[in-house]
Amino acid sequence: MNVSETGRIIDGRAIASQVRGSLLERTSALKAAGSPVRLDAIMVGADQSAGVYAANQARMCDEVGIEYRLHELSGDISQADLENYIDGLNAAPEVTAIMLHMPLPEGIKTEQVQSRILDAKDVEGVNPANIGNVLYGRRSLVPCTALATMTLIESTGIELPGKKVVCIGASNIVGKPVAVLLMRAEATVISTNIHTPDIKSLCRDADVLVSAVGKPGLVTADMVRPGAVIIDVGITRVTDEETGRRYTVGDVDFEQVSPIAGWITPVPGGVGPVTVAMLLRNTVDAADRSG
Repeated sequence: MNVSETGRIIDGRAIASQVRGSLLERTSALKAAGSPVRLDAIMVGADQSAGVYAANQARMCDEVGIEYRLHELSGDISQADLENYIDGLNAAPEVTAIMLHMPLPEGIKTEQVQSRILDAKDVEGVNPANIGNVLYGRRSLVPCTALATMTLIESTGIELPGKKVVCIGASNIVGKPVAVLLMRAEATVISTNIHTPDIKSLCRDADVLVSAVGKPGLVTADMVRPGAVIIDVGITRVTDEETGRRYTVGDVDFEQVSPIAGWITPVPGGVGPVTVAMLLRNTVDAADRSG
């Protein structure tokens, strides 16, 4: 079980490190067999946060033996030209994995562009074909955050069959795939949204609570069953009014909830690092399947 000494904090950084450690051996074996692993990332426009993420991504790829290529495109690129660029990467046999940095400029239809990435190279798992395959349990590239969420839940050692799970948030690339993966693990799953009545009561009855909304302080102590597993997927940048310092928070009121929860992911240091590790794992999986 990957938890801290208190038995409550799920250490996402430690779990991510374990995943990365297992990938280096795989990339070395693929290279030896003549199947190098390459991730081509597309960044449209000069977004500072995306640039920082790209630099970190390049470093982590290097650590596990993945070749990283960053394609920096102009922010005024047209929808058609961006899709044509992706088509070129799809057709290139040396490109084994493709991802798209967010955000995209105004006027670009994000889902349409994501759908353009060949499903076999879509290591973020955002192509509708890959998301749909999750439902049927087919061999596919599963959305990274959903994979990370499952990995964190499983790290606690909880037996999911028959457990009550509540998912707050039902987005196409996080909430819904997470709910489906939990159903396939034979948990009893309730997926909620803004129209769900009495969410607090549902949450208080959950053995596992997953929140993926992006609303700070959404999950409070009165919503949590003692001993429950709490997975905080929400990420929001906020500003301290007194100091002006910007920092990252999740959906869960950590100070209130952590003394009650059996296990809980912090923000930062929980879902985020494991999501990146799952992106790397998907990249290796994509190369392995194409070889």
